[in-house]
Amino acid sequence: MNQKAFNYITGAIFCIVATLHLIRAILGWQVFVAETEIVVGVSVVAFICALLLAYSAFALNKKEPTENSKNL
Repeated sequence: MNQKAFNYITGAIFCIVATLHLIRAILGWQVFVAETEIVVGVSVVAFICALLLAYSAFALNKKEPTENSKNL
C-alpha cells in the first residue's frame, strides 16, 4: 500500500469516527464504560479531534512530495 492510499483510508476512518461522535452529541446517546456514564462533552471534543485528524490525512495527499521523499 502506498502512502496516498494509506492517507486516504486513514482520513475516511477518522471521518466516520467524527460523524459518529457528532451524531451521539446531537441525539444525546448515553455511553457507559464500566457503569460510568461518559458525558456528551467528551464526544464534542472527540469530534473536533477526529475531524482535525481526518483533515490532516487528506491534506497530506495534496502536498507535493519533497526532494528527500522522492529518493526513498
